[in-house]
Amino acid sequence: MSKTRVIRSLSLCIAFAIVAAACAPSEDEDTAGQSDGAAESVVTITIAPGPDVQSELQEALIEVAPGTVIQLEEGVYAFALGLSLDVDNVTLRGRGMDKTVLDFKGQEAGSEGIHVTSQNVTLEEFAVIDTKGNGIKSHSADNIVYRNIRTEWTGGPKSTNGAYGLYPVSSTNVLIEGCVAIAASDAGIYVGQSENVMVRDSRAEFNVAGIEIENCHGAEVRGNVATNNTGGILVFDLPDLPVQRGRDVRIHANKVYANNTQNFAPEGNIVATVPTGTGIMVMANSNVEMFDNEIRGNDTTNVLIVSYLTNGIEVKDPNYYPYPERIHIHDNTFGPGGANPGGAGGSLMAMLLGKPLPDIVWDGVVNPEKIVNGEITDDARIYVHDNSKTEGELTFANLGGLATLSDPANAKVVRDLATVGGSLPPVQSITLGVGD
Repeated sequence: MSKTRVIRSLSLCIAFAIVAAACAPSEDEDTAGQSDGAAESVVTITIAPGPDVQSELQEALIEVAPGTVIQLEEGVYAFALGLSLDVDNVTLRGRGMDKTVLDFKGQEAGSEGIHVTSQNVTLEEFAVIDTKGNGIKSHSADNIVYRNIRTEWTGGPKSTNGAYGLYPVSSTNVLIEGCVAIAASDAGIYVGQSENVMVRDSRAEFNVAGIEIENCHGAEVRGNVATNNTGGILVFDLPDLPVQRGRDVRIHANKVYANNTQNFAPEGNIVATVPTGTGIMVMANSNVEMFDNEIRGNDTTNVLIVSYLTNGIEVKDPNYYPYPERIHIHDNTFGPGGANPGGAGGSLMAMLLGKPLPDIVWDGVVNPEKIVNGEITDDARIYVHDNSKTEGELTFANLGGLATLSDPANAKVVRDLATVGGSLPPVQSITLGVGD
């Protein structure tokens, strides 16, 4: 019997079992657990590399029944077209990110290697390499799990690489864990316009942005390594998007070091403005907490806090709020950095501040309505305390706001850490209820 007929037969069996409980388990079913003393069966469809794998795997993804595991065996799978999944409650599983490799270097069509638009999906234990566009994208896919996945452009950093490695957007409950992302021309690991997000125990290397949280409400980035990117970890909020006012982000227990790869983003991308050599960068988000991170060796600055207005790009969105507020930086360990500032932004900061640049740089741009009697209100400023540095003392600079940026001759730089003293309540930890 052909693989296609096997898949169709399995789907029919599942349907009949639900309706009439009349279909006995097939040879492709295994016991997954117990419920009220009865065994629950999970159907597994197994696919191996071969000349017809493009059609075999895509047909499986279309015809698969909810609750099924699609098991990809060890080997290299060659694809000319992107793959898509729109069935709920499916697991796509390989034998390991270095053993099951989905190779798209011959891709002729499709914006992604894999595109998921369904709920309760788990992707795990395989690699996606050399896609024409993004590696794996999931859209409006709640309860999505990316586990032990590798995305990579094997030719190294190039502006012609796909924009994103792992790319979940517009979703609730997103878990990315144990993943590796290499050489994306925008962000290796990107989560956008989503709620309740966890990125943990992953590695991002040689991307423009290693890990990027954009326009999200409630996110946690912990236990990751971000190195050899242009910028290590970015927390951005941008205009003209359906979800705005990014907020409530915890960044902790990460290693963010030596993010000095020359910016290779295509011209016009917002990440093309990220200075080469940036450790952690926050743009226009509120209530962001950074703690217990190791941040060192980033040639522009270890931490950069900016308003969107710093870019000089006109804001036409009347609902957009371009200011970072309530940024809380505490109990981190800093190492040397700032010795070789990159890009136009780095050059401007070096002119104002000298070299090396301080460990923490804030552009000082705040909402004018939140300056009272010459002082920034407590809900609009940043807070820095109890950080340590392996060599010397922690350094800081407030660039003085838009007046400084529009005319450096008007610079009113403030370097006193006491001006950003105090603390904030912790940002609430993320509880997913998926993938744990």
